[in-house]
Amino acid sequence: MNHTVTASSLRVPGAELYHEVRGQGPLVVLVGAPMDARPFAPLAGLLADGHTVLTTDPRGINRSPVDDPGLDVTPETRADDLARLIRHVDAGPATVLGSSGGAVSVLALAQDHPELISKVIAHEPPLPELLPDRDALRAQSEDIIATHFAGDRVGAWRKFLAMADIDLPEAVFQQMFAQEPSPQDLADADFQYAHLYRPTTRWLPDVAKLRALGDRLVIGIGADSAGQICDRTSRALATLVGIEPAPFPGDHTGFASQPDAFAARLRELL
Repeated sequence: MNHTVTASSLRVPGAELYHEVRGQGPLVVLVGAPMDARPFAPLAGLLADGHTVLTTDPRGINRSPVDDPGLDVTPETRADDLARLIRHVDAGPATVLGSSGGAVSVLALAQDHPELISKVIAHEPPLPELLPDRDALRAQSEDIIATHFAGDRVGAWRKFLAMADIDLPEAVFQQMFAQEPSPQDLADADFQYAHLYRPTTRWLPDVAKLRALGDRLVIGIGADSAGQICDRTSRALATLVGIEPAPFPGDHTGFASQPDAFAARLRELL
């Protein structure tokens, strides 16, 4: 079923938050970082049959400009943005699904605004500070950032994928990462490496607050992500909180590559 997409921007302190709303029913929020709303569109369309679905560009990315582009954007700031969007849509409490950096955003939301969520699903949050090799990973991250800003964008992607233990065929890598970026994509990458990457990957969760969520908290892992860094960090967080990670179809971006199967799995949890 095709659902009408209502797109608008919400003024919040320091930014304009672009967001889209589809469907009608209990609220589901789909969140990425630095990924914007576009890759969530197929999943959002599937879930809009029976739900109000909210997607958004995180502040500083694509259609969500910030007043001061020199400021870092922390998970707490993104959590506050999500809280304001949920209140604005006024269809909560919400089931919130965050993937990658968006999973860190929704964990911060669950800690700071538990009254706004009925369930939080953190799909493969990148939390390398929970791992025993955190110092080496931090050094690799700094090298990736330096490589990007030295002008070797493709080299930075190669180093990033190597650190993440993601092995792509060369033809796939060339198609995904070696094409000439649009000015907006390049601006988003610059903002990510300058102001999103460090605050996200160095964030430490409040384990006691997450444990207090009980069965409202789900930590998701991709069925095809075994051994990758976000599989490792997700399992480490699940161990700390004392729950079993929940498998989802696909890999780190299964919501985009397998939206039908991902939607079916998500409906099981809803």
